[in-house]
Amino acid sequence: MPRQRQPVVALKLPKSEVPLDERQKKYLAVCDEKLGFVPNVLAAYAWHGEKFAGFTTMYNELMLGDSGLSKLEREMIAVTVSSANHCHYCLAAHGAAVRQLSGDPKLGEQIAHNWRAARLTRKQRAMLDFAWALTRRPDEIDEADRAALRKAGWSDRDIWDIAAVAAFFNMTNRMSAATDMRPNDEYHAMAR
Repeated sequence: MPRQRQPVVALKLPKSEVPLDERQKKYLAVCDEKLGFVPNVLAAYAWHGEKFAGFTTMYNELMLGDSGLSKLEREMIAVTVSSANHCHYCLAAHGAAVRQLSGDPKLGEQIAHNWRAARLTRKQRAMLDFAWALTRRPDEIDEADRAALRKAGWSDRDIWDIAAVAAFFNMTNRMSAATDMRPNDEYHAMAR
């Protein structure tokens, strides 16, 4: 289990209402081994094995599964959505991932502050424009928004993935806000 100096969330949840199974415990151990810490978002879900399974299954499919979007592009969507939602946890965690995957120590912050100021391809800019719009004005998304993505070179399958990643991070941002989830200190120094 993670080593924490302060509570991960502002809620007093049972230690293990539905205990993690051995596979889930190994998942946390692998995170700790690879990263040197367990991400607080995983520690937050660890009180309930079924909720942990749902979260990690969806995350792994969207962020690591087969897609026309690179891992970096998916992380860029996470940062853009989290910027729109002012999600402290995800900006720190996924900003670090953008820095690490891109090899550019400024890119995570540029996207967090204003993705339009970052050096992006036309295709990436269209992707982030859509993720921002889907976050800020979901009721206004229409064929013109999808057409802009197609014109930039995204396939309909890619558009599905862009929307799915954006939707997932809108959910996680709201859970983070609702529970006052804090990012691991380690994220702030990663890939600088």
